[in-house]
Formats: sequence, structure tokens, C-alpha cells
Amino acid sequence: MVGGDRIDGGPRSAIVIGAGIVGLSTAWFLQERGVDVTVLDRNGVAAGASWGNAGWVSPTLTIPLNAPSVLRYGLRSLSDRNAPLHIPMTVDSALWKFLAQFAANCRTSVWTKAVEANVPLNEECIEAYDVLIANGVDAPVTDAPITAIFRTPHDAEHMMRELRALERAGQNVFVTGLSGEALREQVPLASRAITAGININNQRFVDPGRFVQALGRAVEERGASILRQDVRGVFSPGSGVVVETYSGESLTADAVVVATGAWLSRLTGRRLRVPVASGRGYSFTVPVDRPIPGPIYLPDVRVACTPYQGALRVAGTMEFRDPHEPVISERIGAIVASASPLLDGVRWAERTDVWVGPRPVTPDGRALIGEMSRNVYVAGGHGMWGLAHGPVTGRLLAEQITTGKQPEALRPFDPLRRAIA
Repeated sequence: MVGGDRIDGGPRSAIVIGAGIVGLSTAWFLQERGVDVTVLDRNGVAAGASWGNAGWVSPTLTIPLNAPSVLRYGLRSLSDRNAPLHIPMTVDSALWKFLAQFAANCRTSVWTKAVEANVPLNEECIEAYDVLIANGVDAPVTDAPITAIFRTPHDAEHMMRELRALERAGQNVFVTGLSGEALREQVPLASRAITAGININNQRFVDPGRFVQALGRAVEERGASILRQDVRGVFSPGSGVVVETYSGESLTADAVVVATGAWLSRLTGRRLRVPVASGRGYSFTVPVDRPIPGPIYLPDVRVACTPYQGALRVAGTMEFRDPHEPVISERIGAIVASASPLLDGVRWAERTDVWVGPRPVTPDGRALIGEMSRNVYVAGGHGMWGLAHGPVTGRLLAEQITTGKQPEALRPFDPLRRAIA
């Protein structure tokens, strides 16, 4: 740890840069510990990946991306523009450096280490949501299994092997198999091609934009200011920290948290040896003929479907591109083409709310949470699981900031570690 034990009772003020689920959760739990907080975000609350994701609070499915099978799949998909994992053939040297580090970390030992690191966060992530809900965050959270569906029982066995690997690494896994009428009752939209299912139990889902907006309101009601400011740099000239914005303002606080998602590297620069890449995900909303009781997962095509405002939110793909690039319509078409044979009663042509957002991905499958330099902290790199791990990340990081003691659960996420173990 960089700063050592605090001797003055901790910081009295903090600036959190980033108004997504991770940043706002950190702000809320800092407030809970008596810290005055200001939140800065160039686009406002829930403007990034916190808005358009699938909305799963799914501790059992926080599977690190850097599995050896993903590397093999990624190499095969280089020539397929419609593959769920898409790596554009560009001359972006930073991206190829990241991908080289990612490939070096696609080993069973590194993947297992990432799974083991996530276990304490998974054990507390639902409780962290309960704390927020019980104390003024006014947004619904629904308990429901996530149902993975498959063409054949043989296809389902592949996912069962992955779940058993998680269980061996310490993750609690509670699943039940589905077939016949039980499967049709749980997934009324399943097509005739589907013959097997797995209920991954003890999970939750939310409307992510609504939840994060409610969290932002709660943070403001507790006395924080949420300002639309684009941050130029973060400096630690002495005991405090200075944040400079592109508008020319300088703000000071006792501590600063950088929680800017896929843009994390822009403010941390060379101070971190673990890069963060933009793994863009797409989503859209479609009307359905029959409502579903809970989320559906299509593992073979890597598509997630969630009940959303009386319709269905469909999310998928992992596309390594600059976070500022617009929607690429071919990626939406690829999701529809892969998912439509598996689901009936979905009006694909009537889709709305088409969205793309960048997810912050690290090469070793572990987030970056902790002190980067004296009184400057980072919280990001959660990949596809920022919504699940955002509140528990904020809770643990607020503890570290205010006490000066790194919680044991955060040790594997040390932001000063090396990118290749």
C-alpha cells in the first residue's frame, strides 16, 4: 500500500471522478463514513457502461475473460466480422500491446487466480446492494435465477464444466437443470431448437440506468455535488490532491478516486502497469409476445437477455475499439442473427434504444482497486461485471480510504501490480 496508516482519522473531503455505478457507490460509502464528497463526470450520471448493460447482479457468473478457451476462440474469430468477440484489424499499437498482454494471461493458473480474487467480492455483492436499498436508493432490484439455454444437453455440459471450475476455485454455485415443460415455463420465449437449460440460482437483475440514476440522487440528497466537468489531470503536490478540469477550474480535496471506466488509463497514465482497454458491448430493446420472469443467457452465442420495461433488453458482443466510435450496425445485426434462431416471439425488427458502451477490461482478468499514489485511488477494470461488483467495490475502497488499511479482499486488485504475472 502506498500511503501507510492514517494518523489523523482519515480524509474529510474527497473528489470522485466518474458517475457510473463504481464511482457513485464509492461516493455513497464515503459519505456513510463522514466524508464530504464531490463527484465529477464529463457526461453526467450513468452516461457510460452503467446505462446500457444487461443489468445482471450475478455473483455466480462473474467469470474472468482471460480463459484459455477465449484466446483460442479469439484467434479463430479474427476473420469473422460477426463473431461475438471482435478484434478489428487496426494499426492501434496500444490495443495490440494490450492484446499481447491479454494473450500472455490466458492461462489456467492466471484465470484461476482471478476467479479466487473475485470470490470475496461475490460473497458480499448482494449485501452491498441491500445496504444501498435499505438506506434510500429508490430503485427496484429483482431476485431471479439467470437461465442459460442450449440446443442440446451436450452443449449444456460445457457450461457445467465451467461452473464446476468456478466451484473448485471457491465460488458458491447453486444450479438446477431444466428440460421439457419446466424449461418452457421458465423461458416462454425459447424456440423449438432449445432442449436444455440451467437455472443459475440466487442472482438478481435491475434496470441499470434507473438504479444508477437513483444512486446518484441519493448521493446528492446526502449533500454531495455532482458536476459535469471533464478532468484534465490529477496531481498530489502535498498532503492534498488537486484536480484540474478542461474548463480551467482547480478543485482540491484530501483524497481523489478515479473511477472513469474504460477511460481509466487517460488519467492514470504511466503510474499503472496494468492497462485498461475498451471492450465495447452493444444492447437494444425489443418487444416480445410473451413476458419472461427472469434473465436468459445464450452462452453459445454470448448474448444476455433481461426483462426491461415490459420488453426485452438484448445485450452482447465484446468489441475492442476506441470507446468514442459510434454504433456499428453490423454488430447489432450479428447479435440478431445469432440469437433469433434460439428465441420465438421476439419482434427483432422493432428494436429501439440501440446502444454501445465501453467496458473496462484488464489483461489479467482482475479489476484495479486501491491506492495508486498518495491519496489518489483508482476503482475500475471490472470488465463485464462492474454492475455486480460496483457497490461492494465502493464499500471496501471507502474503508481503505478512511482507515488507511487495505481490506484483505482488495489485495489481489492492487493497482500497482504488473500486467503479466
